[in-house]
Amino acid sequence: MKLDILAIGAHPDDVELGCGATVAKEIAAGKKVGILDLTRGELGTRGTPEIREQEAKAAAAILGVEVRENLAIPDGFFINSKENQLKIIEVLRKYQPDIVLCNAVDDRHIDHGKGAKLASDACFLSGLRRIETTHNGQQQQAWRPKLVYHYIQWKNLEPDFVVDVGDFIKKKEEAVFAYTSQFYDPNSDDPSTPISSSNFKESISYRAKDLGRLIGAEYAEGFTVERYVAVDSLYDLK
Repeated sequence: MKLDILAIGAHPDDVELGCGATVAKEIAAGKKVGILDLTRGELGTRGTPEIREQEAKAAAAILGVEVRENLAIPDGFFINSKENQLKIIEVLRKYQPDIVLCNAVDDRHIDHGKGAKLASDACFLSGLRRIETTHNGQQQQAWRPKLVYHYIQWKNLEPDFVVDVGDFIKKKEEAVFAYTSQFYDPNSDDPSTPISSSNFKESISYRAKDLGRLIGAEYAEGFTVERYVAVDSLYDLK
């Protein structure tokens, strides 16, 4: 299966929180989108890896992604190593996405910045034919995504471009809140975390609304880039 877009997150729920509405919009436009989680989120304060696995499946079904995989790299302690790069390269060559969306380059959680660099480096290395990988016993062909974009997470990073997601914010919220163990629940006895507050729950909407305000849209999601964004015409800009 060839994907148009592969969204990569250090933890289950990163993709939904960072670019869930954009993913939903692209799927509605007919694009094939997949999600790759680097870890199982086993160090999370709330829930368990098993619970988060089921939540991730539910969220993927809500968004309508073609496939979701998890590399089960150790949460919190992973590094940008050859071993981990090769794991991502195998997935990139398997699905041959044109666009990769990955973690914020700088964020509160250390895994987000690490995940951003690891995924970005793997995207480059995946295009080198002398790096040999196999899948199901067959030699893989080199493949490099055309574009790598980074979604924005906890920190209010300045985006390089934004996507109008006005019709898809509700779908994003539905996918995010499929992670019932992680987010605000007044009846939960689990320890509180920065993302389990009612403020954070509401921020999903109001942050997107504020970004949308700046471009004359109802809601928007922002991304940063590794190289200049090119357009064919001034009329491509809104």
